[in-house]
Amino acid sequence: MSALLESYAAGRWFRAADDGEPLLDAATGEEVARISSRGLDVAAMVRHARDTGGPGLRSLTFHERAALLKALAKHLTERKEELYALSVRTGATSRDTMIDVDGGIGTLFSYASKGVRELPNDTVVLDGGLERLGKGGTFAGQHLYTSRPGVVVQINAFNFPVWGMLEKLAPAFLAGLPSIVKPASQTAYLTELAVRLIVESGILPEGTLQLVSGGAGGLLDELTVQDSVAFTGSAHTAGILRRHPNVLDGGVLLGVEADSLNCSILGPDVRPEGPEFDLFVKDVVTEMTVKAGQKCTAIRRILVPSPMAEQVVEALAARLAKVTVGDPRNPDVRMGALASLGQRDEVRKAVEALRAGSEIVFGNPSGASLLDGDAERGAFMTPLLLRARPGATEPHDVEPFGPVGTVLAYDGLDSAIALAARGRGSLVASVATHDPDVARTVVLGLAPWHGRVLVLDRDDAKESTGHGSPLPVLVHGGPGRAGGGEELGGVRGVLHHMQRTAVQASPDLLTAVTGRWTTGARRAESGVHPFRKSLADLRVGDTIASAPRTVSLADIEHFAEFTGDTFYAHTDATAAARNPLFGGIVAHGYLVVSLAAGLFVDPAPGPVLANFGVDSLRFLTPVKAGDTIEVTLTVKQITPRSSADYGEVRWDAVVANQEGQPVATYDVLTLVAKTWPLPGQEA
Repeated sequence: MSALLESYAAGRWFRAADDGEPLLDAATGEEVARISSRGLDVAAMVRHARDTGGPGLRSLTFHERAALLKALAKHLTERKEELYALSVRTGATSRDTMIDVDGGIGTLFSYASKGVRELPNDTVVLDGGLERLGKGGTFAGQHLYTSRPGVVVQINAFNFPVWGMLEKLAPAFLAGLPSIVKPASQTAYLTELAVRLIVESGILPEGTLQLVSGGAGGLLDELTVQDSVAFTGSAHTAGILRRHPNVLDGGVLLGVEADSLNCSILGPDVRPEGPEFDLFVKDVVTEMTVKAGQKCTAIRRILVPSPMAEQVVEALAARLAKVTVGDPRNPDVRMGALASLGQRDEVRKAVEALRAGSEIVFGNPSGASLLDGDAERGAFMTPLLLRARPGATEPHDVEPFGPVGTVLAYDGLDSAIALAARGRGSLVASVATHDPDVARTVVLGLAPWHGRVLVLDRDDAKESTGHGSPLPVLVHGGPGRAGGGEELGGVRGVLHHMQRTAVQASPDLLTAVTGRWTTGARRAESGVHPFRKSLADLRVGDTIASAPRTVSLADIEHFAEFTGDTFYAHTDATAAARNPLFGGIVAHGYLVVSLAAGLFVDPAPGPVLANFGVDSLRFLTPVKAGDTIEVTLTVKQITPRSSADYGEVRWDAVVANQEGQPVATYDVLTLVAKTWPLPGQEA
């Protein structure tokens, strides 16, 4: 008898007392492992996550959490061959495994990078700008995100045992939430191995990742208002979860990714001799056969113009005929087995339902011609292509979760969009077209019904990741039938797990709460130029008020000649006088900003190493010859970099004229040394 999978609970590995249920190799039918969670204390797991994992994780800044994700991604990269070796038993080819394992690791890397580049080195994220709530400027509002003191329960599908876990773990971890992972049993042995590699590394803080191998009975009973469930699976199971009392009435957040009848549309502009035709056929066949069609993003409905239907069917059949099916251990096999014999039976039932309104034009649902492998013990299935008869409803209602696609003919773009919408919400749709008008019409028509839309043509084909590839930086999810949930999407996926709160206070107290200087808050003028301070000495609110400078007509003329910016408002007094906004010669906006820099910059070598940008530049009041300007520069935000001897400082810059009116506002971005002199330069 094979080994019993273990759960990782409350800081230790737990092994059930019974023998468990067998899990079989998808291609050979041999027993891989057994699974049971009998006796597992799920209440203790939730307490461990809340009392140990959550507090430890939330004590870290976003940058510190991101560094741990990066370290974990590197560790799994070094050990991924172990995952590859076991993944073959799920029926996955090496290409399938790369999508699962490397895709999951890549998601960790992506979120590690996003955490450093787009989130502050803090535990609070600001949302939007400051809202002024009073005329005097002493009362303001700011939206911010904070971490919830809860736990995320992952309930994952069988088709991506590694990626499914890591793509949920990464944003939740960055958001400060520990995860309890419950993988689908069929392929849980691969998830268990991945968790073992993670636990053995010691990289993640204790309590931030736990694993349930087997049933999770009673787990949702332990959740409360600060907790959430991220579910990927069938609409039937999603319905059960939605009816759980803690979801209905207890405030537990439920995110669902369920059934999805994704479609791909061949644009009416495409001809058989054009590149988009071949791209379309190739993408459809790829999505039908990668992971043996067991992808929530796979193409199920193939929408083609009626005059092109026969040619599309012939081209798809010819390409599908080249797909070799068999044991994924054979490098010549292009499509492996389904996850289990039970899964194959489910797909066959779905095909029978589809045949009520369609005919099979390629493949045999009851058998498979194998390159090698045992057709009886292995869950093999040939790719199947169906062609729907006019008015068929089944392709819009039945999802065959395997290598099955149905061709549907349409007459006009309105018809194609209407057919796509009959899926009642999907994760992804694609359209192959090189016509800008077709692209706009289709995308805008599909967008309300889909979480993602791919427009495929000759220009983006070489770099396109394909119809069925969720990307960490883009939203993964869909409305309606697809569950209505959202995952990934870069930082959106992190903020999804956090609580957005509107805070109302005085500018000084908002500064204290947010860690970012708020307009109207106190400034600190110490007599030491802020550019002479390293990060060790610099504080939010440190300020310099410059001396004034008069802008002369000669300054304006010189700037125009030197830069070549001879726009009439700067050079032609007669024409400028007729301009209703200016009424005469005005200084270039960039001249004002340049002169302002000369007013606040300290020229000597010091802690400020570089200026790397300007944000939110606005010109508010024209500056005319003879006007006087001065600058107030205030430290707005300080973000140390963990990987360097310097950090980022954001400065609030206000340029005002002689009447105190702001003429320009912007943020100056600089890199400032953590200490000065820099290490090794003391002498």
